[in-house]
Formats: sequence, C-alpha cells, structure tokens
Amino acid sequence: MRIISGTHKGRRITAPSKLPVRPTTDMAKEALFNILNNDYHISTVKVLDLFSGTGNIAYEFAARGAVDITAVDANYDCVKFIKKTSSELNFTITTIKSDVFKYLEKAPIKADIIFGDPPYNLDKADFSKIVSLVFEKEMLLEQGQLVLEHSKHTDLSDLENFRESRKYGSSVFSFFE
Repeated sequence: MRIISGTHKGRRITAPSKLPVRPTTDMAKEALFNILNNDYHISTVKVLDLFSGTGNIAYEFAARGAVDITAVDANYDCVKFIKKTSSELNFTITTIKSDVFKYLEKAPIKADIIFGDPPYNLDKADFSKIVSLVFEKEMLLEQGQLVLEHSKHTDLSDLENFRESRKYGSSVFSFFE
C-alpha cells in the first residue's frame, strides 16, 4: 500500500503478512479521497476510522493534513502496527484496541467523517447495526457522513440514511448522512 497524496505522497508502507487485513486498493482510495475533497477541507476534519486494519485510510487522512484521527481495531497487532507507523511518519493518530460494535455503543466521540472497512464477509445485519449505532448515538458532526467499504456483492442501499454508493473494482463505498 502507499500514501496517495500529501506530506508523504508516494510513500510505500509494508504491513506484516501476519495481519488479518485486506487494505483498500490505491485506486479505490484515490477515488474516495477525490469524493471527500469535494465536501471537506481534509485538514479541518475529525476522523473516526473503524476496522482500521493496517491504518491505510488513517494515514491518507493524516498525510493530507487531518490531525484529529482515531483508529479503532480489535486486533492487537493491527493497533500496534498503526501506532508504530504513525509515530515513524510523525502523524497524530489515536489508536484504540476495541471491538468496533462495543466502541460504537459507548459513542465516545463525534466526527465529520466516520469510515468503516469491516471484513467483506460481514453479515448485512452487522452493517445495519453500524449505521444504526452511528445515527442513534449522533456520532456525526453537522454535515458529517459515514462511509462504509464493502464487497460489490453486498447492497446497503435499503439501509436508513443511505445517500449513494460508488463502485471501484470489487470494492464499493456506501455513503450515509
């Protein structure tokens, strides 16, 4: 994986092979940030990255100037890798080791952008639970949005607060507001 733009543009980051992750492809990530750049000044947003994995999305936000980023993942090695990498890159990413659903139930923070990249085999009911918790707990700041990455075989268009989806290869980003 690599950082597409910003302070570390072009920098490759190699995650340990033992991490149970599927990083967002560079093509899909670039498309996502082109969309977000139309709605936000990235340097001013507060970001919550759920199912962070390698931290790929969090690093991209940080490289583009965002300084209030929280990355949540249940895997200890993923959290450790994000801490190590963000320190090496001089990024201010807060890492939290937690089950995402338990974290959302506590609703400890509000964000402009909440990004979630759960396992592609996640049950649709769990996707629905993520959306419900984010909106019930009012975790989005004004004009904020939830973005969920998922397989092209999963359709989230019938979930409440759905705005649109965009497909890039085998990945889809669904936007909720």
